[in-house]
Amino acid sequence: MRIVAEHLSYTYNARSPFETAALKDVSLTIEEGEFFGIIGHTGSGKSTFVQHLNGLLRLPSSMKRYRAKKPKKGLPPPPATVLQVGEFDLTDKKTDFRALRKKVGMVFQYPEYQLFAETVKEDVAFGLKNFSGKKPTEEETDSAVRAALEVVGLDYDELKDKSPFELSGGQKRRVAIAGVIVTRPEVLVLDEPAAGLDPLGKREVMELLHKLHSEWCKTVVIVSHDMDEISENCTRAAVFADGRVECVLPPRELFRHAQKLEQLGLDVPLTAKLCELLAQRGIFIDCDFTTHDFCEKVLAYARSHPKGGRA
Repeated sequence: MRIVAEHLSYTYNARSPFETAALKDVSLTIEEGEFFGIIGHTGSGKSTFVQHLNGLLRLPSSMKRYRAKKPKKGLPPPPATVLQVGEFDLTDKKTDFRALRKKVGMVFQYPEYQLFAETVKEDVAFGLKNFSGKKPTEEETDSAVRAALEVVGLDYDELKDKSPFELSGGQKRRVAIAGVIVTRPEVLVLDEPAAGLDPLGKREVMELLHKLHSEWCKTVVIVSHDMDEISENCTRAAVFADGRVECVLPPRELFRHAQKLEQLGLDVPLTAKLCELLAQRGIFIDCDFTTHDFCEKVLAYARSHPKGGRA
């Protein structure tokens, strides 16, 4: 499912003293099959944007009572807003948002805090029952829940009847993710998927997301403030600032603009910082800012350029 947004704007508490423009004429395309990153400081609009992708936040034109306003006399009409996710037109009030949410799964920050059912099976099955067009049979539910738990690395028979609140923190997060992917969405959106985890936990979560990307969901979109996470995992990343998209680039190009990112209140990956320190000493490493590529290029430099130069 290709995601296309053009001239997308959104205002919280419109026509009130607390009115806040969260998105301002955002245009962004995410191709099917990408592992896409969205970065930006707090209040930049990144979370507001992704909440539009499965209709958690809806445009006025998709509401039943919406009536288009006539443009002011003498002024050209504003550009039309486009928000298309696969075959779903999210600007249209006739769109089936339940069907959309089956296709676009959303995992919020700290999803383990949103577990609520008495058993793991009931928790994971909730999305399946809520977003399916018809009520699944018990056999269909068992099969779908088993598959979702197993793909996130959990044992269905061991955990299905346990309370989710009895599980470890890592198991809870995996159960929460299973509850989103149980509908087999084509797009999986995650807000800070590795938040609050230690380095080992972060690595395990990212490995899980790559497994889901290759076996389960065609497109993965992550919102993150961790630049190392973006450089190590994403095909491209969009930088949000003050409700606008500043740029969309592959990480190897994006993190060459360290000064611009710092001006936007963002950091750069550790590998980019190391490249800068080495450059100050006359050692130039041309890498994609992943740890693996950085180490390979540094070792190649050490072997082949003992007196300095470009790797």
